[in-house]
Amino acid sequence: MEIYKTAKQMQERSLYWESQGWRIGFVPTMGYLHEGHTALMRECRKRCDILVVSIFVNPIQFDNASDLANYPRNEESDMSVCRKAGVNAVYFPTPDAMYPPGYRTYVDVHEMTSILCGASRAGHFRGVTTVCTKLYNTVRPAVAVFGEKDFQQLAVIRRMVEDLNLPIEIVGHPTVREKDGLAMSSRNARLGAQDRINALSIYHALKNAAVSVAAGEFDAGKLISDARQTIEAAGSAGIDYIEIRNPDSLLELERVEGPAQMFIAAHFGPVRLIDNMKISA
Repeated sequence: MEIYKTAKQMQERSLYWESQGWRIGFVPTMGYLHEGHTALMRECRKRCDILVVSIFVNPIQFDNASDLANYPRNEESDMSVCRKAGVNAVYFPTPDAMYPPGYRTYVDVHEMTSILCGASRAGHFRGVTTVCTKLYNTVRPAVAVFGEKDFQQLAVIRRMVEDLNLPIEIVGHPTVREKDGLAMSSRNARLGAQDRINALSIYHALKNAAVSVAAGEFDAGKLISDARQTIEAAGSAGIDYIEIRNPDSLLELERVEGPAQMFIAAHFGPVRLIDNMKISA
């Protein structure tokens, strides 16, 4: 497994692979890798000749310095996970290399980024789209795989790739969950024992909403109210949002009469968790 720490080295290697006619697959991550990331790597491996994983805790997508400082990191474990997954190369840039003094260029996707997580995390998606554009230009993938747990991120990246005519296939992978249903996340490592139990209420709220829709409840307001009660009863430290939206456009829905996705963001102890689920038939 090769490791590259500068854009020049990574890009030169990618240009060589392209010259050999090899298809590059890419999984961008912020490290602290778990089975959810491994699932993305396995999916990407099916679609490429060369598998590249990036590990970069992107500072410009954090609106909270404490959240950035506390984001879990474990380089040794990450490298072990990548080796076991058959990764060909890891791109491991530093913040200074990604954003050197005088850096001034950013990528914005409008409208889709001012809702859900974008409403409470100023500049978050500008950071995501900027870093992904830089990573794409460096790694030069033909295909990139993202997890559907970050559903809004996936939708925004798809929009950006289409709008900018980037020659990349964007693939979404279903959310990977713990045995009890909690969505796998690097942030789960920061949950205390009781908060870990309480956090399951997000999954229960989503499942209950899907069951309610299947039983004939289509009013979004009622579904959201029920989900809120479930999470508040479990002792959430605060709910950022519970919303039902069209999975493609992310437009808000008043009734579930077609494709619909429920989105939840809530705090448990010091940790903010997100999850989503298709609730339409």
